[in-house]
Amino acid sequence: MRVVFMGTPDFAVPTLQALVQAGHDLAAVVTQPDRPRGRGKKEAASPVKVAAQAFQIPVLQPQRVKDPDFIEVLKKLSPEIIVVAAYGRILPPAVLYLPVYGCVNVHASLLPKYRGAAPLHWAVMNGERETGITIMRMDEGMDTGAVLLQEAVPIRETENVGAVHDKLAALGARLLLKGLALTGRGELAGAPQSGEPSYAPMLRAEDEIVAWARPARHLFNQIRGMDPWPGARTTLWGRVLKLWRAEVLDEDAMGHVPGQALAAGRDGITVGTGQGLLLLKELQLQGGKRMSAADFVRGNPLPAGTVLGSR
Repeated sequence: MRVVFMGTPDFAVPTLQALVQAGHDLAAVVTQPDRPRGRGKKEAASPVKVAAQAFQIPVLQPQRVKDPDFIEVLKKLSPEIIVVAAYGRILPPAVLYLPVYGCVNVHASLLPKYRGAAPLHWAVMNGERETGITIMRMDEGMDTGAVLLQEAVPIRETENVGAVHDKLAALGARLLLKGLALTGRGELAGAPQSGEPSYAPMLRAEDEIVAWARPARHLFNQIRGMDPWPGARTTLWGRVLKLWRAEVLDEDAMGHVPGQALAAGRDGITVGTGQGLLLLKELQLQGGKRMSAADFVRGNPLPAGTVLGSR
């Protein structure tokens, strides 16, 4: 097929690579404009742009996808289908209905669950036992289109959002190629979404904050649901403390001061919560590097009774 691909972050790169390797005709890649990134805030290309340039595919970076000039360029490219994977912008009808096969989206959830911008993070943070990929025919709603293909994968308790991301990025590429093959043969009609929808809005800065009065299980899921990005955080000694890895010690323990360090040693830092005990295993104090909690307390003695998150 003659394809225009639209995507921006790392999640979309395996799908772009799969399209090229399968021999599809990539007319162009559309990605978001270069943005300031990293500590130096230097302007940098998106991962999809870097991959497209490596394949010598023309790259388009419109400021607005509704721009008539951009839509005119798309028309001249004459794609049979537009493949979208985490592009990060809502497409107008002029784009949605331009190709003969429309626009299909590689979405990282089992729709209608977790419609929206951050389905991976919210699935892990909410303690879901499974997620998956949905190949969807796009319409004018927010992830409301017909389901073309869907495949589930388990979320293991030992996995953080980074591990789930990589697993789903690979699955999305494979499932998309299957969907294109079936579409080309006229064998993929799609079906309306069924079930109760849920939503996964873009993460806000306040979503990162650890509320110690919540149960240990909730905090455990929050921490792994934000590893490796953006990181769950609390404060210690007036500085930001990122929490990267934890373990639930006792789900039912009650009566402890939420956020109070009860013990600190070679196993990590045991902290009281609203319900249960949480063992911090890996963390990062502002200005320092990511390290095991055991190494941290060797260089930074943490007296029992210290309350994390206090001012």
